[in-house]
Amino acid sequence: MSDAPTGGAPASELVALIAEKALRRGTFTLASGRTASFYLDAKQVVLDARGAMLVGRGILELLRARGPLPAAVGGMSIGADPVTGAVVTMAGVGGVPLKGFMVRKEPKDHGTKRFIEGPVAPGERVVIVEDVTTTGGSSLVAIDRALEFGLVVERVVTVIDRLAGAAATLAARGIPLDSLVTIRDLGIEPDAA
Repeated sequence: MSDAPTGGAPASELVALIAEKALRRGTFTLASGRTASFYLDAKQVVLDARGAMLVGRGILELLRARGPLPAAVGGMSIGADPVTGAVVTMAGVGGVPLKGFMVRKEPKDHGTKRFIEGPVAPGERVVIVEDVTTTGGSSLVAIDRALEFGLVVERVVTVIDRLAGAAATLAARGIPLDSLVTIRDLGIEPDAA
């Protein structure tokens, strides 16, 4: 099990929810272009009331354990949006000041024409969140867009790490990766992916 706490709820509850609602077996093409023998649809968990609570609490506790909380959390739309919402909501429930932001795939063609949406300002410390990481490609795009906006990216936190290279990819950029759950927690070895 990853070392991330889950807000007092047993970490095994989040793993069980992921196994029940998000894990699918078969042959799938991933966003990275890789083919896999299983698919993890984390939205089935983070858009579930209990799952969102576990994810939001888990990420908040992980961030607290790593040092001072950032000003905001956010990531690539659409995958990171429910994760961001869960974390910000659980922060609000606990009276913790924390903002969220979204990183657009394409800038708006009207209005501010920005990639970054939300109440963040250049110079603020942020954490990129993901639902599932594989190679880290989506995280890198979110990091680059956040840096271009002037945000200070401290780390990436994912709900599920497929253990397929994301940690090394991000480490090469000096960004640590933390996860609430890895595929090993689901009984899957990385080389079997």
